[in-house]
Amino acid sequence: MKLLVYGAGVLGSLFAARMHEAGHDVSLLARGERLAALRRHGVQLAEADSAAIRRVPVPVVEQPDGAYDLITVLVRTHQVGVVLESLAPVEGDVLFLHNWAAGPEPLGAAIGDERVLLGFPTAAGTMDGDVVRYRKTNAMTRRVAMPIGESDGRTTPRLERVVRTFRAAGINAKAEPHMDAWLKTHAAFEVPLGQAVQTAGGPVALAADPDAVRSMLHLMRHNLAALDTPPVPRAFAALRTLPQGLLVAGLRGFLKSPTAVHSGLNNPSPATTAELDRLAEQIRARATAH
Repeated sequence: MKLLVYGAGVLGSLFAARMHEAGHDVSLLARGERLAALRRHGVQLAEADSAAIRRVPVPVVEQPDGAYDLITVLVRTHQVGVVLESLAPVEGDVLFLHNWAAGPEPLGAAIGDERVLLGFPTAAGTMDGDVVRYRKTNAMTRRVAMPIGESDGRTTPRLERVVRTFRAAGINAKAEPHMDAWLKTHAAFEVPLGQAVQTAGGPVALAADPDAVRSMLHLMRHNLAALDTPPVPRAFAALRTLPQGLLVAGLRGFLKSPTAVHSGLNNPSPATTAELDRLAEQIRARATAH
């Protein structure tokens, strides 16, 4: 497969390295200092706090060039507009792997509806200088499945081929027939969570404030009620039906857990703020439209 990975952060670097090692013709798109670092050392990977660094010589490019079998986009939500402009003249199916609550329509309007695939990356990690430090429990180690799907929910030969290709490369992908609803549900939960954590100064600080957790839950319920489809996965419906006291206790426990403390929730950045703001705009726009 001739593959372009658009975005050379943690997720794009992990994805490109794995696909390159599986024997695919992969190019990783990067710019600026990141491009220079990748040209010098390749993708540098290290597991958690390990001192061992593995270098993968993935070819890097500064601009899309030619045609591809698949283009995977792994950027922040607020960066998608610029990506769409550069991909419009480039041939190839495009798999958007990021937070997105606006539906497939604006993506298809820019590059063609027939090119759009939706998904969400389940890998995680951090940048340590030029080194990508990743956690072993993610889609790259086959424990958590990465959902991908057609924008209209069909199970197509194209989707099945992409899933097979990723699995063969050690990326635990799965076909999700309700991918658009999955992304909207995720945003309905993630935006109140991320913004509340930032306001409180971290997940543990938020857990110590029951009133703030209740306010966060109220916003989650409001967002879920405004969805134009049932929530996906269906378990998120529990946020609307279970007693408030039980949910507040459960959310406070999660916020104090190692999962929350060692996640991106505890590492606020201007990019995270910009992404949450853009997702919130998308949620409001869809609620107003419906």
